[in-house]
Amino acid sequence: MNASLAIEEQIPPQLSSWVIDFIHHIRVERQLSEHTCKNYQRQILSALNHLNIDNWAELTADHIKMMLMHCSKEKLSTRTINLRLTVLRNFCEFMVTREYLSNNPVASIQSLKQSKPLPKQLNVDEMGSLLNFDTTEFLGIRDKAMFELLYGCGMRLSELTGLELNDILAGNEVRVIGKGNKERRLPLGRQAKVALGLWLSERDKLLPSLDEKALFLSKRKTRISNRQVQNRLDYWAKQQTLYQQISPHTLRHSFATHVLESSNDLRGVQELLGHANLSTTQVYTHLNFQHLSQIYDKAHPRAKKK
Repeated sequence: MNASLAIEEQIPPQLSSWVIDFIHHIRVERQLSEHTCKNYQRQILSALNHLNIDNWAELTADHIKMMLMHCSKEKLSTRTINLRLTVLRNFCEFMVTREYLSNNPVASIQSLKQSKPLPKQLNVDEMGSLLNFDTTEFLGIRDKAMFELLYGCGMRLSELTGLELNDILAGNEVRVIGKGNKERRLPLGRQAKVALGLWLSERDKLLPSLDEKALFLSKRKTRISNRQVQNRLDYWAKQQTLYQQISPHTLRHSFATHVLESSNDLRGVQELLGHANLSTTQVYTHLNFQHLSQIYDKAHPRAKKK
């Protein structure tokens, strides 16, 4: 079903027309991912269940506060509530720039304070255990190449599954397309290069005439999905007797933590991860501090507890 038709069927036209225009704006002009666009649309439509307005010109800060009260009653997480506020704030700002609203009624509403859980990561030994498997099977060779890239380059899962054959560049580099359709080039480490070479050889040998340009393929000879990568990571975590929940993002977090611990170069880690803001990368300084704090507690005579 066409996305605009889906919106029109759920809310009146005086409300839906602006939502459709906004989603088109963020999809085409801001080039946000389809997943993000759908999430924005879902948040706006969910908010409308509690706003009780006939058109967007009626929207006030009091409406937003009432919506927040309903969100609290529904026991939505702080993260979800703040996301909804951000989406509405951006949506109203869009209508202000189009001169439909004279001001942004969400601008005065503060986001809720939320604790930021530190990202989970594996230590160097645990990462070595996960990646230390040898196999001659097609899937195993592919899996090792995928995991070595996730950890060796610190790329996002969507960046990995989006890779194509021509993204492997000369000079031991790989090209990835990150958030906002931004391109960056990442260095290929020795282990990642070896694993990738084995996979490319296996891929060419088994699928010499395949038109599919995706770098990593499923058993059906189509581009591998995010879910399939997670399933294979679950499989190998059990095979390697790592009794903890590991996600592809865990490998990215481990990459960032280990590079920062060795280099103390926050700006460099920011560039490698593709973070737009340094504040996003700074969470890893907390991890680094925890690591140093543990060393201090064990080593310093004044830190030891009686």
